[in-house]
Amino acid sequence: MLDAATYTPRLKADYKARIRAALKEEFGYKNDMQIPKLDKIVLNIGAGSESVRDSKKVKSAQDDLSTIAGQRAVVTKAKKSIAGFRVREEMPLGTKVTLRGDRMYEFLDRLIYVAMPRVRDFRGVSGKSFDGRGNYATGLKEHIVFPEINFDKVDEVWGMDIVICTTAKTDAEAKSLLKHFNMPFNS
Repeated sequence: MLDAATYTPRLKADYKARIRAALKEEFGYKNDMQIPKLDKIVLNIGAGSESVRDSKKVKSAQDDLSTIAGQRAVVTKAKKSIAGFRVREEMPLGTKVTLRGDRMYEFLDRLIYVAMPRVRDFRGVSGKSFDGRGNYATGLKEHIVFPEINFDKVDEVWGMDIVICTTAKTDAEAKSLLKHFNMPFNS
């Protein structure tokens, strides 16, 4: 059994032992506080038009996202009414969760080494999905690639947005940080 007080996620230990030194050498940082690190990972499932017809769909998406993330997901609601989409103000439309600390490193480990290899016809993730400030966004078409999800109990397959926020100042620094974590970029 793991002792919670002494347990450190594998990628966090790798970051402290190897990746920090490699980034410091690669970019020539003078101060250790300049070295980029992971800040947070935000996961989002938009239930969209399904939730307009059936409000239980959002609850299902929330349960699945909570299972994947390991912490409770919150329901996102519409800010404005949009008649064309049959959306009313405060109507539940999706669910999101923000991961920090050890849970963030655990999720990134499962994403890179377990979930992405299970995606059909996977050829890597785009290396161009950075926002200019060192944050990376990607998505999955099916949330069922995570082993925590019991395929037999899934009533709907959801798409999922994943945003990895770093403290890097540039996209090059952030891409290098993620490459050191073995993020499978295709370009």
